Amino acid sequence: MTVFYCDFDSRFGRVRLVGDGAALSGLYFVGQKNEPEPGAQWIENADAAPFAQAREQFARYERGELNEFKVPLRLEGSAFRRSVWKALRSVPYGSTVSYAELSRVLGMPRGARAVAGAVAHNPVTVMVPCHRVIGSDGSLTGYAGGLARKEALLTLEHAR
Repeated sequence: MTVFYCDFDSRFGRVRLVGDGAALSGLYFVGQKNEPEPGAQWIENADAAPFAQAREQFARYERGELNEFKVPLRLEGSAFRRSVWKALRSVPYGSTVSYAELSRVLGMPRGARAVAGAVAHNPVTVMVPCHRVIGSDGSLTGYAGGLARKEALLTLEHAR
């Protein structure tokens, strides 16, 4: 299976888009944890769909002009991880949620650690807003893109 990718610069650092030519399957800050390395099947192509749409919406988000992304996504993972990523998409712009709250929403009141693991493996950072998940005490907790970047994203959204 062919995988397309391209990189672009943002105010939060270099971003890598990954997709299949129809939907976005990855948005990573270059060098973040869990970022896949381009393989033999990967082709660099900035014109592959929906990369132009993703770049345009990301730029609008950075400027504070967009608070909900509408890019076609193809998220691959276990049914549990996909359910967590779906729940993340319901956390409103400018809001935060704790891992414990998110696990309760998913019907797993004691599943905060499992939820945290799924959040950590979110393949489409920012668009699936894993940066909006914080500790129960309100502290910033792990973020694959780094805590400074997480704080900057939350500051942009006036969530912190």
